Amino acid sequence: MAYTTINKSSEHFNTVTYTGDGNATQAITNTFQTDFSWIKHRGTTAAHTLQDAVRGFSESKKLSSNSNDAENNASGATWGDYGGVSAVGATSFTVYKGSQTPYQTNESGANYVAWNWKANGAGSSNTDGSINTTYTSVNTTAGFSIGKYTGNGTSGATIGHGLGAIPRLIIVKRLDTTGSWQVLGNGLGQPGATSYGKLNSKDGFTSGSNRWNNTAPTTSVFSLGNSTEVNASGGTYVAYVWCNVPGYFKGGLYQGNGNANGTFVNTGGRPTLILLKPNIADKDWYLIDDKRGYNGSIKSFYPNANAAETDLGDYLDLHSNGFKIKTTDNSFNGWGNSYQYWCWMQTAVGSNNVPCTAR
Repeated sequence: MAYTTINKSSEHFNTVTYTGDGNATQAITNTFQTDFSWIKHRGTTAAHTLQDAVRGFSESKKLSSNSNDAENNASGATWGDYGGVSAVGATSFTVYKGSQTPYQTNESGANYVAWNWKANGAGSSNTDGSINTTYTSVNTTAGFSIGKYTGNGTSGATIGHGLGAIPRLIIVKRLDTTGSWQVLGNGLGQPGATSYGKLNSKDGFTSGSNRWNNTAPTTSVFSLGNSTEVNASGGTYVAYVWCNVPGYFKGGLYQGNGNANGTFVNTGGRPTLILLKPNIADKDWYLIDDKRGYNGSIKSFYPNANAAETDLGDYLDLHSNGFKIKTTDNSFNGWGNSYQYWCWMQTAVGSNNVPCTAR
């Protein structure tokens, strides 16, 4: 078991399922003040809804993981008044209905899931990199930060993330115009300095110096190439950054064996949310949590698509210290294939020596 300084992981990450009431707004209970919210309608093709405290919770600041659209107040945005988060409180967030269907966040009788992360409110500027962030909101305990910056178009530019540890997951999205979601890849034993994927695409991870400048992130900064997806001169961007925290968050790779008795991935805690992508082309991303289904009835979404929830059945099991693959499907366990994963967990044993209970 992994010992961690986090005794109650739900104070930093929490999955909430709720039912829409169809009213103009509805307050949803959470365990902390949400700083990064990701919501999906479980039963229809409404887009994913991603908002954060750094950019502000409003209709004009929405993003969708399944789309390369800009923020909704910029050119190229197509998911306008379909709903979203309008405000956050100390232990709640407020969703609004909007006027267009399919309603993204508050259709009457519809089931939704919201994944919530705690950073540190709107944050403040960070000057660690060659490009200063306008605001960086940092939760060093949980290894998570949100930053907003303006690109300079120069390869080798750096961005301060404020975490004091090496990131294992960086997601960058351009805000002022269209641009794919850029994701730092996991290399064998370290972040992949040249590897990137696209959260809104089935494309496999690939090498390219114009994303991360062939430079691995450090405990203070991550590097940029000159791709307009991450660093156009004058372009505006948001970056979501996570580093490994024993027993709470882990990013890595596993290898498929093509056998129904598949790989066991030891994460050091019980998975509460898994983001997974095969390292091959034409395969979806997967987003799996422990609130919508469990062993024998695992439910998933595709972050790259606005499809409704899908039932994976017995493809994998969640355990107290990791997850076990139980399918020969190439999306999870093709022989010789590698798979990127990022896992948020219920801590197994915290610094108070209290173990988590089995479900």
